[in-house]
Amino acid sequence: MTYVVAVGASNMDIAGHSAQAVVAGDSNPGHIRFAPGGVARNVAENLARLGQPTRLVSAVGDDAPGHSLRHATAAAGVELQACWVLPGEATSSYVSLHGPDGDMALAVNDMRIVDRITPERLAPLAATLASAQALLLDCNLSESALAWLCTHSGSAPIFVDPVSTHKCQRIAPWLHRVHLLKPNRLEAQALTGLPLQTPDHAPTVAAWLHHKGVQQVVLSLGTQGVFWSETAGPQGWQAAPTGLVANTTGAGDALMAGLLHSTVQGVGLAQAVRFASACAALTLGVEAANHPALSVALVQQWLTAHPA
Repeated sequence: MTYVVAVGASNMDIAGHSAQAVVAGDSNPGHIRFAPGGVARNVAENLARLGQPTRLVSAVGDDAPGHSLRHATAAAGVELQACWVLPGEATSSYVSLHGPDGDMALAVNDMRIVDRITPERLAPLAATLASAQALLLDCNLSESALAWLCTHSGSAPIFVDPVSTHKCQRIAPWLHRVHLLKPNRLEAQALTGLPLQTPDHAPTVAAWLHHKGVQQVVLSLGTQGVFWSETAGPQGWQAAPTGLVANTTGAGDALMAGLLHSTVQGVGLAQAVRFASACAALTLGVEAANHPALSVALVQQWLTAHPA
């Protein structure tokens, strides 16, 4: 069976949505939602909903959030044999506060359990990882885990989500092993040391990453859209989707899932970015980090309704 493997974090997302502009230092009326999250887990769920056989390598605690995460992820169609349940550990949690426009104002995460995804625990999976069609790695993983995965991935192309300005540095020594890197503006600036304030800066940032060995670069620049680039190949822009935004959390993970799914299907990067942007647009319109009805058919409907 052909499959892809996602390795990284599984979180319980706790999102607070303020009914009015967020006031720092005060109690903000609104509503709170609990939902499955985590970069690798979100990408895995989206891939499974797109019909891509997917295995998740992650860790959760032997607690109520952990059992809830496993149940929801399995229900979406993700294979969880290597999603370890670790007694005595707390499942990762991610708490975010959003304004009435859906944009995130503040977030705090507790992801200490991800450090338990060690090279020693990964070693028995070497054959499974090397036989995958592609690997998705998120930089919540430790430097030692990322190093082991990049060394033992065989010929499987590696897709990387940098996660944050701090954690993106963990993949820096292994950029030459990365097939596709998807940083946002702040992550790209932190990783390259170059400015990315205007669209004119994007080609220079992409060229720096290509020089380090990254084959495909997808820069997610918010309302300015997505800049994509291939080594010694074409470059282009994909406009940001328009429409109602219910929640920005998870849109980047949907974008990555769309990119990975399209690449595995043999689609070129320009078309892959358009498909992936539709996945992100659909996810922006729901409050959860994953669109519960995401499918290739739904994405195609969106693309038909929003011609390029």
